[in-house]
Amino acid sequence: MGRWEPNARGRLERAALDLYGERGFEKTTVAEIAGRAGLTERTFFRHFADKREVLFGGSAMLQDMLTGAVADAPAAATPLDATAHALATIGAVFEGRREHSRQRQAVIDANAELRERELIKLAALASALASALRLRGVPDTAAALTAEAGIAVFKVAFEHWINETDERDLPQHIRESLDELKAVTAST
Repeated sequence: MGRWEPNARGRLERAALDLYGERGFEKTTVAEIAGRAGLTERTFFRHFADKREVLFGGSAMLQDMLTGAVADAPAAATPLDATAHALATIGAVFEGRREHSRQRQAVIDANAELRERELIKLAALASALASALRLRGVPDTAAALTAEAGIAVFKVAFEHWINETDERDLPQHIRESLDELKAVTAST
């Protein structure tokens, strides 16, 4: 495939994920990723700051979608309902990407540095979600607790979604995990 072919970013992501799965994250170089994608290292660095960002490049988009969905939730929505709306919105982004998500998560799980980066990403999402809830008038403590619980729901739902073989989509797993959280908190 020539360098002029479209979707350089997608080709780089696919090449990196394949190589990380085959050789491991640590043993894969940017030059190998670019070569596999039929591109140059220079093109790689136009799209990604480093080889970790191939796995985390969509974080800013997810954060924007999450906070936008909280802002767009109905005014009468409870903080948890606004959070559920936001989680379902970002869950829809993963439609048709289960295998990609599985491969990405396997690479992350195999590397301590990447696991740490994933935790940082989740913490940033929780912080952004709490800020969005505060903008809706939710008090600080309630916003922080709701945001942390929401990200925990997302994390559990995501793990179930990538590890199960059923046809349920990620938003359905999110709803089920949220219902489970509500049942647990109602019984205490």
